[in-house]
Amino acid sequence: MSATLCFHCNEPVLCGDEFVTTINGKPEVMCCPGCQAVSQAIIDAGLTNYYKYRTEPGKRQNALVPEELSAFSAYDLDEVQSDFVHQEGDVSEVSLTLDGISCAACAWLIEHKLQHLKGIRRVSVNTTTHRTLIHYVKAELKLSDILQAIARIGYQAAPYQVDEEEVRSKREGRRFLIRLGLAGFATMQVMMFALALYSGYFTDLEQEFRDYFRWVSLIFAAPVVFYSAAPFYFSAIRSMLMGRVNMDVAVSIAICGAYIASCIATIDGSGEVYFESVTMFTFFLLLGRYFEQNALQKASVSASNLHKLVPLTARRVLNGEIEEIPAKQLKLGDIIQVRPGETLAADGVVVAGHSSANESMLTGEQAPIEKMEASQVFAGTINVDQPLEVEVTALGQDQLVSKIIRLQESASHAKPKIAETATRLSGIFSSVILAIAALTYLVWYFYRPEDAFWVTLSVLVATCPCALALATPTAVTCATAQLTKLGIIVRKSSVFEVLPLVDHVVFDKTGTLTLGELRIKAVNTVDESKQSELLNIIAHLEQGSIHPIAKAFSPYQAHSLGMFQIKHHVAQGVSGWVGDQEYRVGHFDFACHQAQIPAWHIADPDCQEVWLSVDKQPLVCVMLEDAIREDSKQTIAALKSRDIKVSIASGDRSAQVQKLAALLEVEHVHAAMQPKDKLDYVQSLQQNSKVVMFGDGINDAPVLAGADLSVAMGSGTAIAKNSADTILLGDHLYRFVQALNIAKSTHKIIYQNLYWALGYNLLILPLAVTGHVYPYIAALGMSASSLIVVSNSLRLLRMRP
Repeated sequence: MSATLCFHCNEPVLCGDEFVTTINGKPEVMCCPGCQAVSQAIIDAGLTNYYKYRTEPGKRQNALVPEELSAFSAYDLDEVQSDFVHQEGDVSEVSLTLDGISCAACAWLIEHKLQHLKGIRRVSVNTTTHRTLIHYVKAELKLSDILQAIARIGYQAAPYQVDEEEVRSKREGRRFLIRLGLAGFATMQVMMFALALYSGYFTDLEQEFRDYFRWVSLIFAAPVVFYSAAPFYFSAIRSMLMGRVNMDVAVSIAICGAYIASCIATIDGSGEVYFESVTMFTFFLLLGRYFEQNALQKASVSASNLHKLVPLTARRVLNGEIEEIPAKQLKLGDIIQVRPGETLAADGVVVAGHSSANESMLTGEQAPIEKMEASQVFAGTINVDQPLEVEVTALGQDQLVSKIIRLQESASHAKPKIAETATRLSGIFSSVILAIAALTYLVWYFYRPEDAFWVTLSVLVATCPCALALATPTAVTCATAQLTKLGIIVRKSSVFEVLPLVDHVVFDKTGTLTLGELRIKAVNTVDESKQSELLNIIAHLEQGSIHPIAKAFSPYQAHSLGMFQIKHHVAQGVSGWVGDQEYRVGHFDFACHQAQIPAWHIADPDCQEVWLSVDKQPLVCVMLEDAIREDSKQTIAALKSRDIKVSIASGDRSAQVQKLAALLEVEHVHAAMQPKDKLDYVQSLQQNSKVVMFGDGINDAPVLAGADLSVAMGSGTAIAKNSADTILLGDHLYRFVQALNIAKSTHKIIYQNLYWALGYNLLILPLAVTGHVYPYIAALGMSASSLIVVSNSLRLLRMRP
């Protein structure tokens, strides 16, 4: 008697029926617990076809998992995720590329399917870029589980990585061209036979020749119906399984209905055939979508190109020797050498050398920026003048270029209200069209039965709401790409809705209207011999802060003082203890509470005063001066020329605020404001205005979050940037004026698209219902309508703000 073989690995079973897995309703014996566990995992994952179609047995114990499972499981490894998963606290963020996306209903289906998974915090799908952005809790949900959930509803997903994305895009493009080419070839052949059939209306065409032309047309149309048009069917089926109707439902009904009716007429030898309409409609529809996809790819390449700026190799300095290694092998703390003309492979700090860097790819600013020891440099930027040695401080997802891409990705997935409205309208419109098509068929069936079918077919084809669904996302994607070129990162979709309505802009002073690069102009103290010691105390109090005032004192930090209990008082100053004495640094009312201004103090209205006290008794007054940004006056003048009111809301108590306002010709000035005061002021303005707030410090975070629209300077604090709707990477204020121009153009183009899409459908619908539009003309018109919308949006990419 032959030995029983393991169903999974084909090894002999020596333990009887101790390990069994039920496969396709039948118990199958396994040789060991390993094979039993692996086979059960395969069955639980719904991959029983593995056993049906496999050509070789699995491996014993650590048995082979099907390719689908093993590919998903590999994405759970930390070393693999480091390239594409970003961690913020407990929440992980990943961008996935999706195959099979065809319309807004697909996005709705995926979003609603994933939102039911435990651990999902937010899901958004972008139908323009065919990507989804997912925020999830890694401790509660594996990435492989997310990928499997997407696969179960008919879509393929993989982490978005630029090189792989380009390969996938080219592969999909070739596949689409095959479908399109087949449809075009078949259309030409079927049209020749259709001309022969139509000629029968004017001359007598023998029955056998007529049937021959019909059968040949049926054969040529079959590949178009069953292959070229397949994506429309899959999209329609997925939509209906979720209880919704999308634009591809009408398209699928039109193609299948016309083909089936024509096949019946061909077999029976009576009635009309519509093979030429089926092939031509499919060809025009595919041609339109091909041009749409090419245009949309052109609109969304900017984020991908940023990754390409980072070189693949780096020269690491180790023990005095230089070795060239892959950039992925760099570690934090490594020292890399960057020669003139070369691109930096990682973010870092200059430890040796003096040069300049071209950061235009990140900030939009073409002028090189000086870099010396302790200067920050970023991956993707170009060293211009002299060699630099850089200590690596950030890699992978923590680099600035990756952060910018994530912000772009987040912005592209955020849907403006008008986009959500358009998506709902397109779904409702599709349902209404199906109802109108059914009513049209009934009316024509009783009025003129021989025309009922082709008239209904024209209604379904002509009124497909593709243009309506594309109207907003294409314009937003193009506008986001334009703003990125200017060095403006959009974090929230509401930017394009609020910007055109702005009528009041509020600026912080230090670090916004001014450079925020304070320097010491004078030091007033009773004992000048102790000046360096007093400045050292201030430097120790301010250490760890990135406020412009703290940076002004950092060069004066010397020997340690043993300072403890250092506490930051927002918008007031810093306190700390040395022994049993309390030191305070800040404005006079905070540092020297209830004390008298000393006689040695010499006031300077052009400077900002910083006081140091011990036990609230004044020790020194430091005069700080700050330069105005070059484009501050130009920006404010441009805003006022657009009838936009301008205000200054500053926490600075010096007379410099008033002087700056006078220089910039700003009438509404508010100084010595606490964070709550700024927020109250902005909220009071919001009663009658749409308010934009500019800021860069920790104390600006509350008011940035409360404004209708907020802008953070790229050199500002992380808290400010996290609270803002947009970030100016290059710290150029005039870019905001350019952003206003782009936003207004975007707003105009979105409404042009919507008016065109709705107007076209309202115009073509009565013509189609009354039988004045042939099916192939309807297909051509519908495709042209979508192309007009996309082309109109692409004008934003050529716009000069």
